Amino acid sequence: MNNIIELKNISKTYYTSKRNIILKKLNYKFKKGLIYSLVGPSGSGKSTLLNLLSLIDKPTNGNIFINDNKINYDDISRNDKIRADKIGIIYQDNNLLSDFTALENVYLARLTVEQNKNKALNDSKKIISKVGLTNRLNHFPSQLSGGEIQRIAISRALVNEPDIILADEPTGNLDHGTAKEVFNILYKLKNKSRLIIYATHNRFFANMSDCKLEMFNGNIRTSNAKNKRSKI
Repeated sequence: MNNIIELKNISKTYYTSKRNIILKKLNYKFKKGLIYSLVGPSGSGKSTLLNLLSLIDKPTNGNIFINDNKINYDDISRNDKIRADKIGIIYQDNNLLSDFTALENVYLARLTVEQNKNKALNDSKKIISKVGLTNRLNHFPSQLSGGEIQRIAISRALVNEPDIILADEPTGNLDHGTAKEVFNILYKLKNKSRLIIYATHNRFFANMSDCKLEMFNGNIRTSNAKNKRSKI
């Protein structure tokens, strides 16, 4: 089958001072080889859905299947391994470790699946080279520009060669020109075996995906996305 992720009746409710229903019985199949964008107003559930797909959070009801395997959210160790091996995550705020260099941030992610230190270092250097930052290997996050920080965050997400890449507003803190550079890198990661999903408020970037998904009032619907990659 060409589906890499399938949602079956996924609901998510948070209980604070009141009951907040974020997602309502979502059913959707994400296919390999495609790039999906998630759009919708703040609070529509974009980040919640990405957290569920990344196995960081668990649904209130329903099931998620990855490669036809049902996720057991009580099996924390197995889910941690799936996340390390199969899923690369890119955040808006990058979450780089401030006390570690660019190379170390990527290298530590590689060590979660590769215990050979020298190989992990070499693999990390190669992936950083692909985003054009070989000359910034030993710089700390505070010494990098916003665009460079996101390139390192992308390198960290890619170092374990994931089948699934999830990005939550990956260019939300960048100017438009720098954001286009980052998205260029993201789009070049597409291959027939990989799924890429990103959330964005930017209509220009949303329309560049293969499939645009609109989220509103806890629901999801498909909207055709125009292919404008050649114009980025």
